[in-house]
Amino acid sequence: MFWHGVADRLTGKNKEAWNEGKIRGTVRLVKKEVLDVGDFNASLLDGVHRILGWDDGVAFQLVSATAADPSNGSRGKVGKAAHLEEAVVSLKSTTDGETVYRVSFEWDGSQGVPGAVLVRNLQHAEFFLKSLTLEGVPGRGTVVFVANSWIYPHNLYSQERVFFANDTYLPSKMPAALVPYRQDELKILRGDDNPGPYKEHDRVYRYDYYNDLGEPDKGEDHARPVLGGSQEHPYPRRCRTGRRPTETDPNSESRLFLLNLNIYVPRDERFGHLKMSDFLGYSLKAIIEAVLPTLGTFVDDTPKEFDSFEDILGLYEPGPEAPNNPLVAEVRKRIPSEFLRSILPNGSHDHPLKMPLPNIIRSDVLKKAPEFKFGWRTDEEFARETLAGVNPVLIKRLTEFPAKSTLDPSQYGDHTSKITEAHIQHNMEGLSVQNALKKNRLFILDHHDHFMPYLNKINELEGNFIYASRTLLFLKDDGTAAEPTLP
Repeated sequence: MFWHGVADRLTGKNKEAWNEGKIRGTVRLVKKEVLDVGDFNASLLDGVHRILGWDDGVAFQLVSATAADPSNGSRGKVGKAAHLEEAVVSLKSTTDGETVYRVSFEWDGSQGVPGAVLVRNLQHAEFFLKSLTLEGVPGRGTVVFVANSWIYPHNLYSQERVFFANDTYLPSKMPAALVPYRQDELKILRGDDNPGPYKEHDRVYRYDYYNDLGEPDKGEDHARPVLGGSQEHPYPRRCRTGRRPTETDPNSESRLFLLNLNIYVPRDERFGHLKMSDFLGYSLKAIIEAVLPTLGTFVDDTPKEFDSFEDILGLYEPGPEAPNNPLVAEVRKRIPSEFLRSILPNGSHDHPLKMPLPNIIRSDVLKKAPEFKFGWRTDEEFARETLAGVNPVLIKRLTEFPAKSTLDPSQYGDHTSKITEAHIQHNMEGLSVQNALKKNRLFILDHHDHFMPYLNKINELEGNFIYASRTLLFLKDDGTAAEPTLP
């Protein structure tokens, strides 16, 4: 695009066009079937030749940022419609499927400087408009309109789509001729005149309360409170969908069927068909990986429990097969792995009904070195995972040994740490505890005081058992960390 403009300036084509009362430009767009699943009927009606022309193609109208039209509410003057001309084959696109077209606008000095462009799609299918670039605009040179938006057929819109020049303004500095267009666009994006339900082509970006968590029409047991907008639940917010209210509670919005993924999201924000395919594939993969291990624990003598580490490794590929797991075997029998591979995303692991091996033990297991299958239990690996975990800032430098509790001893007793120097001496690289403290090489991850007040209540719940743990970490000479205490 840049070199195309340079060539035109050197050859005087832009100046020649301006002398003829025209502004030359180029449009970059992508047709629907390139980025999305093709619409056969629309594609049949909108052949490649139909996107060009005056009656059934794509129309552009420039809007002045400096010259107002008194007969049109002091809005910027609107130029005559221009249509796509020939494709610029010499301009190599940066995106597969992108096409660059020439376009010429009738424009003269009395109309000022273009600040916006109106776009009308006269075809039967949407297309993705990337940008419009004008060259040789007197007093401005190059003017760029960045769109990156889907343009649907004009009969679906109440007014033409509008895009503004790639200029920045403070609200108070916005050219007066463009303000009405900005206000109209804002109303559309807020959905002021569109209560819903919203369709695919709508462009409503507005928040709403979480008022679709329940189904009160099924009875009181299915009703749920509205989250957001109240003193008790001021947050959160979600994207508004405009679905009809429930019959029982007008403040609650009706819900979609559980597996209905046609949830309203503005078209420009939706996944393309390739990304959606991967999303659904990985969702299925996640369900398989979450459900099968749980089901597998119910078909042996100890429901809800794994009997050995071998049972856990059997969930992964290529771990040992679980001989006494008829449920998983039945699933594999009824759902062929070839079928699962066909719907799972590319790059998924070889065994659809098994999870991929964790990287920490993958290389050792593949080498058939069973003694390394428990590498995740080493002190070094535990310390590495702690530092790489979700909240490493909880790790603190240890200032006294043994670690002491801040809990009230009259209520909780003496909770001074029972870890002694003998427990950690083997991993201290020859240092005494006091020397390690002086050299700032001992650290602690202390959950003890946070969990201890609630420990009994949590452990009284069925199927729950946690610890109020303290973990000591030692900074080694090579810069790595290790857990110095014995397991």
